[in-house]
Amino acid sequence: QVQLVESGGGSVQAGGSLRLSCARSEYTYSSYCMAWFRQAPGKQREGVAAIYTGGGSPYYADSVKGRFTISQDNAENTLYLQMNSLKPEDTAMYYCAAEAGVCYLRTMLRPAAFGYWGQGTQVTVSS
Repeated sequence: QVQLVESGGGSVQAGGSLRLSCARSEYTYSSYCMAWFRQAPGKQREGVAAIYTGGGSPYYADSVKGRFTISQDNAENTLYLQMNSLKPEDTAMYYCAAEAGVCYLRTMLRPAAFGYWGQGTQVTVSS
């Protein structure tokens, strides 16, 4: 059973930065597609960024390109999301997700493609 634990959320003013972390504890599979999702009150969960633990370029939603950076430390089984130039519309609960195997372009930012989820960490951006 894959366990994911997020941390790093908080409250910042618009234009500020936050760094989220996601610790993964499970070693059955040799590689994973890892992703960050977010969900604001009354809205559907949306994909933010995804990355394959085996390497390759990360993938971003258009709404965060140029502002957010997804990265990983495979030695520590930790996923990160560096969020810069935050906007009030970035306010949401942020979730880490994982699925065994490669990331597929058509599905890597779709919640249904991921079977493992963390509990979420709240990000609030004030104007």
